[in-house]
Amino acid sequence: MDDTRGAATWEAPEGSGAGARWATATIDADGIVACWSAGAERALGYVPAEIVGHAAKRLLRGSLPESARRSLAGREPWSGEVAARHRDGGPVDMDLFACPLTDADGTDADGAGVWLLAAVAGPGTGRHVPPRPHTDRRHDTDPHGTEPLDTDLMDHAFAQSVLPMAIHDTDLRVIRANPEMCRITGLTEDGMRGKRTGFLTDNRQDVQVSGPMRRVLRTGEAETAMTFRTASGEDRERAWLVSLSPLKGQDGKVRAVALAGLEISEEFRAREGLTLLSEAGLRIGTTLDVTRTAEELASTPLPQFADFISVDLLDSVLHGDEPTPGLLSGDIRLRRVAHQSAHRADVPEAAVAIGEVDNYPEFSPPARCLATGRAVLTGPWDAGYTEWMARDPRRAANCPNYGVQSIVAAPLVARGNVLGAALFCRSVNPEAFTADDLLLAEQLAARAAVCIDNARRYTRERSTAVALQRSLLPRGAARQSAVEVATRYRPADSQYGVGGDWFDVIPLSGSRVALVVGDVVGHGIHASATMGRLRTAVRTLADMDLPPDELFTHLDDVVLRLASENADQSADDAYLGASCLYTVYDPVSRHCSAARAGHPPPILARPDGTVEVLRLPPSPTLGLGDLPFESAEFEIPEGSLLVLYTDGLIESPEHDVGSGIDVLCDILRTASASSTSPEAVCDIVLRTLQSTRPVDDVALLVARTQALDAGQVATWELPAEPALVADARERAADQLASWGLEELTFTTEMVVSELFTNAILHAGGPVQLRLIRDRTLICEVSDGSTTAPHMRRARVFDEGGRGLLLVAQLTERWGTRQLPTGKAIWAEQALPAA
Repeated sequence: MDDTRGAATWEAPEGSGAGARWATATIDADGIVACWSAGAERALGYVPAEIVGHAAKRLLRGSLPESARRSLAGREPWSGEVAARHRDGGPVDMDLFACPLTDADGTDADGAGVWLLAAVAGPGTGRHVPPRPHTDRRHDTDPHGTEPLDTDLMDHAFAQSVLPMAIHDTDLRVIRANPEMCRITGLTEDGMRGKRTGFLTDNRQDVQVSGPMRRVLRTGEAETAMTFRTASGEDRERAWLVSLSPLKGQDGKVRAVALAGLEISEEFRAREGLTLLSEAGLRIGTTLDVTRTAEELASTPLPQFADFISVDLLDSVLHGDEPTPGLLSGDIRLRRVAHQSAHRADVPEAAVAIGEVDNYPEFSPPARCLATGRAVLTGPWDAGYTEWMARDPRRAANCPNYGVQSIVAAPLVARGNVLGAALFCRSVNPEAFTADDLLLAEQLAARAAVCIDNARRYTRERSTAVALQRSLLPRGAARQSAVEVATRYRPADSQYGVGGDWFDVIPLSGSRVALVVGDVVGHGIHASATMGRLRTAVRTLADMDLPPDELFTHLDDVVLRLASENADQSADDAYLGASCLYTVYDPVSRHCSAARAGHPPPILARPDGTVEVLRLPPSPTLGLGDLPFESAEFEIPEGSLLVLYTDGLIESPEHDVGSGIDVLCDILRTASASSTSPEAVCDIVLRTLQSTRPVDDVALLVARTQALDAGQVATWELPAEPALVADARERAADQLASWGLEELTFTTEMVVSELFTNAILHAGGPVQLRLIRDRTLICEVSDGSTTAPHMRRARVFDEGGRGLLLVAQLTERWGTRQLPTGKAIWAEQALPAA
């Protein structure tokens, strides 16, 4: 190669093969083709005589891209893909570089607005044409030897191109470089020649550029590469798109590689920012947990965006409360929820610990961003930052150790509510945050804020739902001596923790207890609210001491009324169904009466190990109002397990209701034989039948029956004679003396006298007096009348009407209940302290 000018002209011969090469042309300010190279001829098929002097737009298959038109109007370099038209009419896609030609002083070449167009042409082989003597090169001919070719203009274009360009030999050493390449590298062309320099300066660039270069040498096909380079005299790394084209000799072999670079730093950083935002959209907000969402924000942009990130929130956000709308001003108190370091797992950069509350003065970056609603860029050059460090000894001592050189404080604002602030810090990264980074931090914080606010709203809704559920279900076992109870509740909707199933334990008069399990159709808040209304209705009806079948008759009316109210509000919710199982156990007689309304039957596990499904008469589901309800009565041995449940316990994909009941019976058979406590039985049943999340709500109640000792109950059958009132008082006093309850003798005699007298006067027939010493002292008087007495306020001159008022004043509570043979009036007194 003649190195007189350090350059060579490369052209492609006729019959070229599959190589790729440069196609160049120049156009004037009017868009007229002024020069047409052999490479352009090979690419598009036009000889110079056919195209020189004609409009360049005839070479396009369509219009130029909008970005190209803007660059042409502003005389700025442009690169991109264009659709060209071959001479035979076929399409040719080309990667085009366009740059204005300027003189050494930076003005337009010849003042004519000339443009240089360079493109990677179609496949072909090339032949090396040595440069002619420098004295006269303006009359070279084209490859056909017909038209003159201004090779001086080609050299002029190479030297004045605003794109860095170089030619490398087969050892990747520079043999030619233009001034722009020399400016970027800070070297002269002579200093670069014979060395692997230019865009091959270190290992990082060597991997990104040398690899594609070697492939070009090996395959003879053009390639593009992406690389990063810090220009001479600069400290900010730039991104470059490098075009690599093979230069071939007459024998078709690749002799060199032509390199041209186009800076795409802005496009690259914009693309990086979009990628980061896209990644944040996938990684932030994967759960509905406020703390977890804050941790995802703190870890997502590390380390490509920041070296340290912290997220501080208002306490109201963590509690799920509604934050104060609008921006905040003055000093701000925030709680550290999450922070992450790009380099140390223990996050030594943090001056505030997780969970700690910190006060941010109004001049600090976090407080400033919350007051304006916009991200704040700060650092050691900022007076507000300096004052903040001076006021905070912990940060002042910590930040210099890690070389914090720029900080972005971004507000977390969603739906007009301020939630907190995120802090992005750079220390190891040598590049300070820019205005573009400020915008990116705002967008990251805005996306995260919406996710945090969604998690906050979920926290509030779940807390409300859980509070509702806890208020509707029994909070603890009621004090009673009839049964030892254990309960479990597992909603199918685990997110809200509420459903339509319920259980209840209701103490009744005479030391009896009512055990209830119910199931409202549906799930969620609506079913839970309906359940609460039904549970209240059941408790109200139970306080009236109604038998199970009569209680269901009244409860069915309640459900029909609720359904009617729903129908008035929404036709979609007109149907309201519920099933229920209601049992009453008497520890004195050890009898149990029960009824069910469309509910699975209870299971009885006796102490001897036998297990029985109690056969109750089938009754319709509540809310139908067409068939009567029936109850049944059983005698239950002391120490038996009585199990009530909803269908969600026994239904699963593995088994139906029938087989589920059989499995439950097998579990109870083993548990009752080993005298397992009700709590342990509940755990065993759920562990066996509900190993995974239930498909329906589950309520389970296990009660171990107990019985009152014969010495705790005293019963007398007396004729209805007024003369026996004194005898009844005496018997009651003697019984209290034997129990050691002499303190209650006076009150008990008054109660017995009043109740016994009422039975004689208003009922007639034999009268039964019963005293029960349990958690309270219970006095009961039974007669054969079904008429229940009512307490009233007697007028001044009335001779009667004061007896029940006196009983109510002397005892804790009193009431009546219907019996198969009449009624019983009862009153309870608190036992004296031991």
